Amino acid sequence: MRIIADYHTHTIYSNGKNQRVRHAEGTMEENVQEAIKKGLKTIGISDHGYRHFLYGINRDDVSRMREEVDSLKEKYKDIEILLGIECNILDDKGNIDMDDGIRDKFDYVMAGYHFASIPTSIRGFINHASNYALNTERAKRYNTNALVNAIKNNDIFIITHPGDKGDVYIEEVAKAAKERNVMLEINNSHARLNEEQLRKIDSIGNRFVIGSDAHKPFMVGNFSNAFETIKKSGIDIKRIANVIE
Repeated sequence: MRIIADYHTHTIYSNGKNQRVRHAEGTMEENVQEAIKKGLKTIGISDHGYRHFLYGINRDDVSRMREEVDSLKEKYKDIEILLGIECNILDDKGNIDMDDGIRDKFDYVMAGYHFASIPTSIRGFINHASNYALNTERAKRYNTNALVNAIKNNDIFIITHPGDKGDVYIEEVAKAAKERNVMLEINNSHARLNEEQLRKIDSIGNRFVIGSDAHKPFMVGNFSNAFETIKKSGIDIKRIANVIE
């Protein structure tokens, strides 16, 4: 069993608009070099969307990010290097921080819920507080609608760590993802998807992807926690898109 791709890695571009926040430590090139060392065939750079209050990319940097990835592709020809983004799911309508002005710069779009995302309404800020402190049923419904509508209304490759930071009715999310051929992530650095969730949705037939969610270069291609989750859940490894036996 071997991992061939890691689509969820962060770089210093996730360190906030003024580069003052120490969130991720590696450069794009350092992540690529680590991926080569780990024997990966594909490495994706996927920094946080620009409506993340603390760790969002500077929207004006997107062209520079694209140019940097294209330059690295010329330098490292033995590995596929992709520019992705981890967008923020902003509200229960499924809006994400992606727009037509920059979409063509990215090879793929992932989306997930984050506490420090900037919602589109006061209700979204209230939901942040509920998720952080209360974990109410109302928040769970809001979170579920947010993920389901994000899947339905956007061109998304992967939903990252579904149910993490804000609980969801995972069966509803899984059914929407199955209908739109969107993969769900088993995140190596977060507790979701966990084995209980995977058992709940096993019969739906989703495709999954393992993501390191690396914030330092040495974490690229590290999937030990995710493999343990898969083993305990009993799901068929053939349903993990970035694994070969």
